[in-house]
Amino acid sequence: MAEKITKEQVFDAIRKVIDPEVGFNLVEMGLIYDAIIDDDNNVKVVMTLSTRGCPLHQMLTQWVKDAVKEIPGVGEVEVEVVWEPAWNISMADDNVKKALGAL
Repeated sequence: MAEKITKEQVFDAIRKVIDPEVGFNLVEMGLIYDAIIDDDNNVKVVMTLSTRGCPLHQMLTQWVKDAVKEIPGVGEVEVEVVWEPAWNISMADDNVKKALGAL
C-alpha cells in the first residue's frame, strides 16, 4: 500500500493555488479549513470562499482538486465548499492582513 498522505502534504499542495483577485494562496488566506484523508488516501478538502458570490468559485475548487491530485499516491479528491464558519480577514495570515490593510 502507498504511504499515508498527511494533512501537511495536502496543505502544501494547496499553497500553489493563488487567488487571482488578491494574489495570495488559499492557505495564507485562511480559506482552507480542513483536509480529511481516509485509509485509501482519498482526500476531502473542506474550504470556503471569501464571498458567496465569488465569480471564481468553480475555478478555485477545480484548482484545489488539481493541486491535491498531484500528490503521489493520492486517491479520489473531493472539495467541499462550506459557508460556516463564514470567512473573514482575521482568518488570514498576518502578511495577508498587512497587504490588504487589515493589520
